Amino acid sequence: MRVRNNFKICLESKEAKGRILQMSSRIVEKDKTRLFWNVQFIYELVLAKKELEAFAIKYEVDSNFRGIEILEIPSEKNFSNRTSYFEKINGLPTLYSKITKANITRSINQYLTHWFYPYKGKYHPQMIRALINIMKINPGEIILDPFIGSGTTALEAQLLGIGCIGVDISEVCFRVSKAKTETVKHTIEIEKEFEIILQKLRNIDENNNEKVIPQIQQLISDITNESVQNFFQVADLIAHSDKARRKKKNFLESFIKNSEKMLTSVKDYSRVIQENNLTLGEVNIHLGNAKNLQIESETIDGILCSPPYSIALNYVENDKHALEALGYNTTEIKEDFIGVKGSGNKKIDLYNRDLIQSYLEMDRVLKPGKYCSIVIGNARVNKEEVPTVETTINFFLDKGYTLEMNVDKIIFGLYNVMQKENILIFKKP
Repeated sequence: MRVRNNFKICLESKEAKGRILQMSSRIVEKDKTRLFWNVQFIYELVLAKKELEAFAIKYEVDSNFRGIEILEIPSEKNFSNRTSYFEKINGLPTLYSKITKANITRSINQYLTHWFYPYKGKYHPQMIRALINIMKINPGEIILDPFIGSGTTALEAQLLGIGCIGVDISEVCFRVSKAKTETVKHTIEIEKEFEIILQKLRNIDENNNEKVIPQIQQLISDITNESVQNFFQVADLIAHSDKARRKKKNFLESFIKNSEKMLTSVKDYSRVIQENNLTLGEVNIHLGNAKNLQIESETIDGILCSPPYSIALNYVENDKHALEALGYNTTEIKEDFIGVKGSGNKKIDLYNRDLIQSYLEMDRVLKPGKYCSIVIGNARVNKEEVPTVETTINFFLDKGYTLEMNVDKIIFGLYNVMQKENILIFKKP
């Protein structure tokens, strides 16, 4: 009892209260600027640090590497609106923390329209947003992704108010990237068209896919607005993916559910724009070849891409169901894809040749003094590692570029053929 009384007296003393308040303020202080909870890998901590340095922020890191104390920040609002790895800056939520809450999936990196279509081998938007910041690309400037894939670079650039030109040889990538970035401007039209489609599909035999699939395709082709038409075409491609990969038998049900989910995400995107007063960057997606870019020389402010790992992952075969749904013969078109044609050593030689030709084009269109970021790894073919990273570094160094950053990133999902990839940033002389 005496101990309890003494403890009570101690707590009530002014000195004790002061110490408790001081400890409490330190806890709050540490919580003022913090990383997202999902930041757990070394490369993410490196990129978070590089983000701070890109905005000329002076800081200190605590012993567990998660707490950050900002000592000096030139523009808190600008950094808070752009950062990708920080959830809070000086106690206030960042714009990215608000944007990522608009998510109807179970994955933190599939917010807004990022989840459209299950594209294998795509990179995380959080990393892409950080790299755009580290490369110091500003609103009004133009970034190029010559291997746009599922459109991650395009969507993140758009959110940051930065223009983006995306190029891809695959019509699946072309359509998915456009759907992710264009349809937010056509929410009302999509909603109206969806009601019409549902009405026309009401009496169809949903268990007869042989009749359902062509009828849905016909309804889509009847839509006059190209962006709205493409929205439903992507919903159709996801349904084909569900049928081929997830063995879903009811195609109609899959198409309708995908359309509903996509529409919800597009509405969320529209709401995020209004609530945060965002000015979107202009996005232009082109169906084309990275080896022959239809872009004027020295007109691009930054390049950010991940060249295809086709010698490790056959993109044509992987998206065969979707490409065939679009009317392609996958045997014929594979000759146009980097790393798919040929076999054995010849396949590797052709891949390297096409890769170098793409790099020559990237070098041609990039402005002097600007940055080029490439995420690439060494694949294993016939148990031998192909030194793609070394080839890439040597090419740009021979062109006079400086290697500003080289960070290792562990790969999950392709570990049998690729163990890690490198995040490279080069600066053009």
